[in-house]
Amino acid sequence: MQKKWIAYVRKFADTVTTDAYGNVVATVNPKGTPHIVIAGHADEIGFMIQHISDEGFIYLTTIGGVDHSLALGQRVVIYGKKGEVRGVIGSLPIHLQDRTKDKTVTPLHELYVDVGASSAKELESVAEVGDPVLYDAGTLELKNDILVGRGLDNRIGIFAAAEALRACALQKKKLTACVHAISTIQEENGHYGATMVAQTCPMDVALTIDVGHATDIPLCDVKKFGKVKLGAGPVISRGSVNHPVVVDRIKKVAAKSKIPFQLSTDPRWSSTDADAFFREHGGVPSAVISVPNRYMHSPVEMLHLCDLEQTAQLCAHFALDVKKAESFGVVL
Repeated sequence: MQKKWIAYVRKFADTVTTDAYGNVVATVNPKGTPHIVIAGHADEIGFMIQHISDEGFIYLTTIGGVDHSLALGQRVVIYGKKGEVRGVIGSLPIHLQDRTKDKTVTPLHELYVDVGASSAKELESVAEVGDPVLYDAGTLELKNDILVGRGLDNRIGIFAAAEALRACALQKKKLTACVHAISTIQEENGHYGATMVAQTCPMDVALTIDVGHATDIPLCDVKKFGKVKLGAGPVISRGSVNHPVVVDRIKKVAAKSKIPFQLSTDPRWSSTDADAFFREHGGVPSAVISVPNRYMHSPVEMLHLCDLEQTAQLCAHFALDVKKAESFGVVL
C-alpha cells in the first residue's frame, strides 16, 4: 500500500521521504510556514499465523482490534514468503453441531485456516509462523455512491490526505504554509508509526484523517454513541486531543467553503494517530477529521464517496486558509 501511495503522490509533491519502518511523508511548499500535517494510516487489522498443526491446519492470532466472531466461513489470503496463499476459516456444519448446547463465539485460538494442505511439511515452502492473513474481500459499489470494502479503515484516510496535498499543489501560488501529507504504519497496533514520524517531521498543526462510527443503523443507540450519518459530511471531533483553536478554525473553514460537517466527541482519547501527534514537540495543536463508516473493523466497511471527497476538500481548504507563520496556541 505504501508503494502505491508513493507512486501517486510523487506526481505532485515537491519531496517524498520514507523512514526505516515505512512511514511516508510527501511535502508541498517545503519553505512555507507554518508546517501543516495531514495524516492517515496505511495499515489495517487482520490476523497472523500463530501455529501450523502437523495436519496442515493454520491457527491464528490477531493484528489490531479484530472481531473474530465474524471469522467463521470467511475466505482469507495468506501473504507468505513466495506470494499469496488462499484458504478458508473452517466452520463446523450446522448438521454436526450439538444443538442442545448454547451457541457461543468460537475462541480465537480455535479458529483455523484450511488451505487444502495435507501436512505441515506441505506448507513449509509457502507459509510460516508470523505471516499476515487477511480476509479475501474486495470492494464493491452499492446504490447512491456507497462504497463497501475491507480495510477502508484507513486506506481512505491516506487517499484523502493525498488528495488534499494534490489540491494544495494545484493552488501553490495561494499556499503560504508547508503541507506534509503523511501515510503512517502500525496505527492499529498502537499509533507506532505516528510516534516515529513525529520525531523527524516538523509540525505546527496536525490534522488526522480516520474513519468514525456512522450510527445510522439499526440497533445502534445514538443516545450512547452520538448521531453520525452516512452522506452528511465529514465528522469533526471535539475534546481531549482535539485542540479547541484548531477545531474552531476547521468549523469556520467548512462554513466558508460550504462543506457540511458533523460533530463527535473524544472525551478521553481519539483512538487515532492524533493521540501520538499531539504529545510531540512540546504539544502539537491537533484535530481529528473522520469519514463516517458503517461496520468498522469488518470485511464490509461502508462509506459514502461524497463524505470522502468533502473530507479531502476540507483539509485542503484549511491548509490554504492558514496565514504565513500563523500559530494555533491557546491564548492565556
